[in-house]
Amino acid sequence: MDEGARRKAMEWPPPSTSPSLVVRSPRQTVSLIRNRRPHRDWDNSTRSPSFAARDHGPKPSEVYGFVGSITTAMATAVYLAWAYTPEPVLRSLGITYYPSKYWALAVPSFVIVAVALSMAIYMGLNFVATPPPTSFSTIFGEPDFPSSSK
Repeated sequence: MDEGARRKAMEWPPPSTSPSLVVRSPRQTVSLIRNRRPHRDWDNSTRSPSFAARDHGPKPSEVYGFVGSITTAMATAVYLAWAYTPEPVLRSLGITYYPSKYWALAVPSFVIVAVALSMAIYMGLNFVATPPPTSFSTIFGEPDFPSSSK
C-alpha cells in the first residue's frame, strides 16, 4: 500500500459515511462546541453605544457578589467589635443603644444548632425514603419502567 492509500484508509470519519452516522465521543463533542466562535449577525457600523457596556462592562452577578462580600466583611467587623468591646468603652464612644451581650452568644449558637438539626432531619428523610435492602425495587427498578429484556 502506498502512503496516500494508507492515509485514506486511516482517515476518520470515513469520507463515504454521512455525518449523522458518525459516533463522536463526548470529549470530542465538547471540544468542538468550545472551539466554535459565537455568531454575530450585526454589522460593525450598526452597533449601538450600549454595546460596549454590555460586552465589556462588569456583569451584574459580579457586582452583586462584590457588594455582598464587602457588606459581609463590614457586618462581621461590626459584630466582632460589638461582641468583644466592653460596655464602658462603648458608652465612652457615645454608643448607648445596642443589643444585650447575651445575643452575641445566643444567635450563633441557635444558628449552629439549627444547621445541625436540619442536616440530621435531611439524612433521616433520606433513610425513610430509601427502600429496604430486601425490596425487589432495589433489584429490578421501578415498576413504571419496563425492563429492557423483553
